[in-house]
Amino acid sequence: MSSSAEQKVSSGSGQVRPSSRNKRVEILAVATEQFGHRGYEDTKWADVAGAVGVGSTALYHYFESKLHCLYVIMADAVEVLREDFDRIVAAEDGFVVGLNEVLRSAFELSEREVQANRVRVAEQGRIGERRKSPREEEARQVARARIRDYEVVWATHLTRGMAQGLVPEADPQLLTRAVLGLYNSVWHWYRPGGILGLDKVAEFYVPRHLALIGLEPSANGGPPAAARRLGR
Repeated sequence: MSSSAEQKVSSGSGQVRPSSRNKRVEILAVATEQFGHRGYEDTKWADVAGAVGVGSTALYHYFESKLHCLYVIMADAVEVLREDFDRIVAAEDGFVVGLNEVLRSAFELSEREVQANRVRVAEQGRIGERRKSPREEEARQVARARIRDYEVVWATHLTRGMAQGLVPEADPQLLTRAVLGLYNSVWHWYRPGGILGLDKVAEFYVPRHLALIGLEPSANGGPPAAARRLGR
């Protein structure tokens, strides 16, 4: 099916109406905005339904519950970070330059992606709670697996840097958790549309991530000094 056909289907009257897939995407977008702005607990499922223009009952065709929707938002947020990581590492021009690009890319987010990360960080504790509902549990397991996989690829990449003598020897799992913990801390306080743009946040945080890893950031915010010296 073509992309346009995926987005719209014909009704019996011959009119074009939005596909169920598009409605699901719309629900996720609205829920992400409201969870990020108001907080998960303070957002009513009925408010999401009203903003999307469907009845509360109709939401259950797409998500079994508000919590089910939350798990999907969290899984999708991690997937965006993972896809960028994989893309940059696959095309990297040397380990250190690639690492610098990965860190900078993690701050190049749309407003919706920022809200999704705010939700992910604020509600991550819910990932550890098993659910009786099969649909909720399946969505929880997906989110949990993506978070773990993202930590694994980071630890593997840092281990590679250690093997090349570019990163000081350390426990790669602990180092990964330190790096991702620093990154996640941003989403506790950062708000879209504030006086501080993400470019300024990246300018402050990326060099400190590199320092935490054991790399010397350059004075002008470019690739670390080690990358320039080694031509990597």
